[in-house]
Amino acid sequence: MLYAELSSWWPVFSPPEAYAERAALFAKILKKACNPKLVLELGCGGGSVAWHLKKHFTMHLADISVEMLREAARLNPDCEQFQADMRDVRLNRVYDAVFLNDAVMYMKTEEDLRKTMARAYAHLRPGGAALFVPDATEETFLERTEQGGGELDGREGRYVAWFRDPDPTDGVYEVDFAILLCEGDGHVRCVHDHHECGVFPRSSWLRWLTEAGFRAEKIAHHSEMFLGRRG
Repeated sequence: MLYAELSSWWPVFSPPEAYAERAALFAKILKKACNPKLVLELGCGGGSVAWHLKKHFTMHLADISVEMLREAARLNPDCEQFQADMRDVRLNRVYDAVFLNDAVMYMKTEEDLRKTMARAYAHLRPGGAALFVPDATEETFLERTEQGGGELDGREGRYVAWFRDPDPTDGVYEVDFAILLCEGDGHVRCVHDHHECGVFPRSSWLRWLTEAGFRAEKIAHHSEMFLGRRG
């Protein structure tokens, strides 16, 4: 629901300003890894991270959600965009770097994550690099709640997100959003949205990246970032 019917609320909940620090770190890592000029972001969402990265690189954006791509286009009309699933994307071009932020968490199975790694590898030139930034690994996942929201153009939204792992053995955790929306007419409506995400050990990330053809490494001091270099 967040990525479809509620996509127009994305600038309220997740504006570009919230990503400035993280995006600067991603740009620094990519520059050090391969100094790219052309970067493909798989799972770009509303384009908030790309809004920062395009100051450093030419960005091409891909997402499975047509609605989220519409938001990304509104924010980044200067970036080429593609509607595609990261598990089977085929753009018939190569890039200096491929970037996958937290959308990679929606790969709930080993098979899906391996497919995504293979597609990232296939879109890289020799010497290029792919940066994967999952929200959590098996070692770092914590059950918790988070809250946020904001105001924009007369609309207000607030949310609480509840992160749970009912079965720690199945490699999947759940996120339930309770969302309050006000269009500006004083009427508040409540929406519930349920998400399921994959969570895997660091050792599995590194092994699967290696088996996909990458020279894989965990970014030092950042346990939830993995870099794969194509030789």
